[in-house]
Amino acid sequence: QVQLVESGGGLVQPGDSLRLSCRGFGATLDYYAIGWFRQAPGKEREGISCISSMDDGTVYSESVRGRFAISRDYAENTVYLQMNSLKPDDSAVYYCAAETHYSCSDFGLPLDFATWGRGTQVTVAT
Repeated sequence: QVQLVESGGGLVQPGDSLRLSCRGFGATLDYYAIGWFRQAPGKEREGISCISSMDDGTVYSESVRGRFAISRDYAENTVYLQMNSLKPDDSAVYYCAAETHYSCSDFGLPLDFATWGRGTQVTVAT
């Protein structure tokens, strides 16, 4: 069973960028689709991006499309989320999650995945 550890969160100003990392331990992420989710206080969890297993197809929510980019580094066993032009509404705890053999391109953003990290806090404020 793979374990996921997120890092890279922090406090930034509007318009700044951050890169989140989701590193896998205990197993290769090669066969896992990885999703990024976020949850702000008082709000429901939101799936914002997903990268498929097999073909690395990607999908984004409307709220982040054009500003965020998901990518995979097989050598580092890590999936990244590059976040640009950050807004105060992007403030949340960001989680990555893994699911085997899931096509983000075919099935879209997931509601839930099997294996979760503990999250990293992102705060965008002046």
